[in-house]
Amino acid sequence: MKCPFCHNETKVIDSRYIADSNVIRRRRGCDECSKRFTTYERIEYLDINVIKREGKKEPFDRNKILTGIKRACEKRPITEYQIETMVSEIEMAIRNEDSLDIPSHKIGDLIIEKLIKIDPVAYIRFASVYYDFDDLKAFDGALKKLKRKVKN
Repeated sequence: MKCPFCHNETKVIDSRYIADSNVIRRRRGCDECSKRFTTYERIEYLDINVIKREGKKEPFDRNKILTGIKRACEKRPITEYQIETMVSEIEMAIRNEDSLDIPSHKIGDLIIEKLIKIDPVAYIRFASVYYDFDDLKAFDGALKKLKRKVKN
């Protein structure tokens, strides 16, 4: 790999596999300018399409899941590592499907499953958007579901 500073060849100083994310972190150094930098190597998967509720297809975007979960977990005692792990697990579940076309509701259900185990408030926040709550009855139904899950 070329050095981003002087554009000469670099060597790998250290490689580490980041658990649960299929990413390899490599620390690189340049013999020419003596600078160091980090690269992340990720597996390139086949393109997955998400089928939206109205039938439209769009390319799978991991960042959309990350953004939605971060929004639901805002100001909650959930670490960045927990969120990143959750997103990686969801992505792996999606990539392990037999089809390259995944309905958006399947992704939403995977997110709901993860959030309900980690934080009840984040679950309610996400569920209110995902299920498009428009009255208190809908919130009440989600709270009842949450109480049943917590008891089990």
